[in-house]
Amino acid sequence: MKNKVYLIDVTNRDGVQTSRILLPKLSKTMLNIYFDEMGIYQSEVGFPTLKHEVNYINANLELVKLGVIKRIHLEGWCRAIPEDVRLSLKNCPELKHLNISISTSEIMIQGKFQGRKTFKDIVNSLVEAVKTAKELGIETLGINAEDASRTELDRLIEFVLAGREAGADRFRYCDTLGTDDPITIYERTKAIALATRFPIEMHCHNDLGMAEAVSVSGAQGAIECGVDSYINTTVNGYGERCGNCDLVSTILALNFSHGLKNKVPLDEHVDLKKAWKLSRYASYAFNIPIPINQPGVGANAFAHESGIHADGALKDRRNYELYDPEDVGRGEPELLETGRIITTGEYGGIKGFRHVYDKLGIHFHDDNEARRILELAQYANLHTQKPLTDDELKLIATCPDIVQKILTVNL
Repeated sequence: MKNKVYLIDVTNRDGVQTSRILLPKLSKTMLNIYFDEMGIYQSEVGFPTLKHEVNYINANLELVKLGVIKRIHLEGWCRAIPEDVRLSLKNCPELKHLNISISTSEIMIQGKFQGRKTFKDIVNSLVEAVKTAKELGIETLGINAEDASRTELDRLIEFVLAGREAGADRFRYCDTLGTDDPITIYERTKAIALATRFPIEMHCHNDLGMAEAVSVSGAQGAIECGVDSYINTTVNGYGERCGNCDLVSTILALNFSHGLKNKVPLDEHVDLKKAWKLSRYASYAFNIPIPINQPGVGANAFAHESGIHADGALKDRRNYELYDPEDVGRGEPELLETGRIITTGEYGGIKGFRHVYDKLGIHFHDDNEARRILELAQYANLHTQKPLTDDELKLIATCPDIVQKILTVNL
């Protein structure tokens, strides 16, 4: 079978580390549901070692058991030390997928550990963490080389081989500072894949504006050597500093680039038509506008003003458009209510609340039945600090016990 690229979205771990923003746990849950609907292979849900993440992660694992989340892997992230792995599984015993991370470049080993660790110590810690994870029941395990792009190739190969021997399932190449270029990373991933025959996961930042180009080039290097590749993405490119590799742009590149679409096959489960809904929701939840020139989902992605362009697009859209609005889930008319509007939220009452749910096709027998859901919706509105979306309201009504867990923290 031909090797493929699989997408691992890290919005709920790396994207939420964007400075000056916050993302409520209910919003993180909705993103996991939307990723699942879109056919994304895996979502990095967060940090199972952090107390404020534990209830949310466990609640999402319950949504998997209920079939609300159907196919996607929900994966945690922690440091590649046995103590973190044990704490992760203590806090989230149903967790089956994990990525563990440790710095590998000499500049980080010296700068972060201040002479307390050598590269040999790094590899030993990795091996012990991998063995611990597998002993505790982790089914798929990624090993992350932080700052891989500034780490010597022979060290990375040693790191990968040690992790593979201990039982890991794939290697995450982290371009942590966004310093790689498409040609260099292609050559490096190809060399690693040839030496290890191990799946390679690309994790690239956008400090030089090349996150998507570097990610797909690295994936191509792995694919050409006969191993699967995984690309880490975030919705709308959110992430630390200048952001991460954008999910929609990456899918567009793999589907429509003349040089990539036949050489670097994408997981067939990915449904690009879900892009518009997902990107708009993430923009709303993060409270960050989508740039007008964002590929696929920006306001100007299909806008034409130049006389030559407008004339050409009207004659045949292929003159100036590489893909259709419908390809990314756009094109349907959007209706806006301009008359009487009844909403529900933190201070909503029972009559208005039931009216809102009636419009969603969810009906309660009486006020008593509706009251608990109303109280939960009020708290959810306080939690998100935004009007609740239709899909959030539906989740609250259909899975109230799980939503209650998502909205609480045990200290």
